[in-house]
Amino acid sequence: MKLGDYLARIEYEGPVVPDLACLTAIHRQHLLTIPYENLDVQLGRPLDLDTHSAFEKIVHRRRGGWCYEMNNLLCWVLREIGFEVTRIVGGMCRSSEGDEAMGNHLVLRVDLDAPMLADTGIGDGILDPIRFEIGRSVQGDRQFRIEELQDGHWRFQNHEGLSPDSFDFLPETPADEDRLARTCRNLQDNEDSIFRQNLICMQPDGKSGTKMLIGRVLALPGEEKRLLESANELCGVLEDVFGLRDPDFLGLWPQVVARHEVVFGDEMPDELSFDAVE
Repeated sequence: MKLGDYLARIEYEGPVVPDLACLTAIHRQHLLTIPYENLDVQLGRPLDLDTHSAFEKIVHRRRGGWCYEMNNLLCWVLREIGFEVTRIVGGMCRSSEGDEAMGNHLVLRVDLDAPMLADTGIGDGILDPIRFEIGRSVQGDRQFRIEELQDGHWRFQNHEGLSPDSFDFLPETPADEDRLARTCRNLQDNEDSIFRQNLICMQPDGKSGTKMLIGRVLALPGEEKRLLESANELCGVLEDVFGLRDPDFLGLWPQVVARHEVVFGDEMPDELSFDAVE
C-alpha cells in the first residue's frame, strides 16, 4: 500500500500535511472520485475489515465501497499522513432500530486543535468533515446537526430528505472491532439486509446533488429519474456515470429486476433513498 497511489486515485495534488486544510481536501476528493457502492455484496463476494483488501479494491481496481471499506481506507491514509484518528462504532437508523443497529457503521474522529468528524461512508451526507461537537454545521445548502441523547450517545442528523437520516455513536469510545466485524458479516449474510437485497451506488457531484442508482432506478441531479431496461444498460451506467467496471456486473440484472418488482411493481418511485427500498 502506497500513499502516493491513493492520492493519485483521488486526483489530489495538494500539500500532504496533518492539518485541517489537507484533511478537508482529501475528504472531499475521496467522495468526488470514489463512489459509495455495495456491488460486491450483491455479487456474493465476502468483504471484511482488512485494509489491504480495501486498498487493492478501491485504489488498484478503481472500485468503490461501503462504510467499512471507505472509512477503513481513509483511516489508514490519514494516519500515514500523520493525523491522530480514532475509529468509532456507529449505528445507522438506531433511532428506529434500537441498539441492534450499533456496528452497522464506522465513523472517524480526527483530533486536531478542534476534533473533526470524518465520514466518507454514508453515501449521501457531508462532503467535508464537520466539527466533532454538539451543534449545527452548514455546507452549501445542506445543514447537519450533532445532538446529545439522554443515554450518552451522540446522534448525527443528516440534512432533511437525505438518507439514511441519522446515525448514533459514543463519542469517547474507540471502536469495538469485533462488533464491527460481526455486523459487517451479518449485513452480507442476512437475507433481510438492505445491502443484500438492493443494489446501491451513490456519489456526490460536488455541485448540485448526488448521483444515485438504487436497483434499476437512476437519479441524476437536475434530470428526471429513469428506469434501466437491460443488463447492458446497467453496466453502461455503472461505468459511464460511476466509473465502475467488472464483467460480473452483467449477472446482477435478474436479481435487480426481481427486487424492483417486489418493492415498486410497475411504478417509478417518487423518492429514491435507503428508506424507499427497506
